Amino acid sequence: MTVLEMQIIRLVADGAITKQVTVLLYLSPHTISTHLRHAFTKLRISSRIELTRLVVGHEAACHN
Repeated sequence: MTVLEMQIIRLVADGAITKQVTVLLYLSPHTISTHLRHAFTKLRISSRIELTRLVVGHEAACHN
């Protein structure tokens, strides 16, 4: 996972929509979508909901 993919994943998992991510990271919506698609492929998931569940589950496991 790239640093930028991780930043986007974190923002999306925190509830940010694409437009918010574009403003925060100064990237185009197309670039955000491309990075999300790559992250989804690497994580073998297909939606933002799955992404959020994965991140929340990972954080819960790390705090135990």
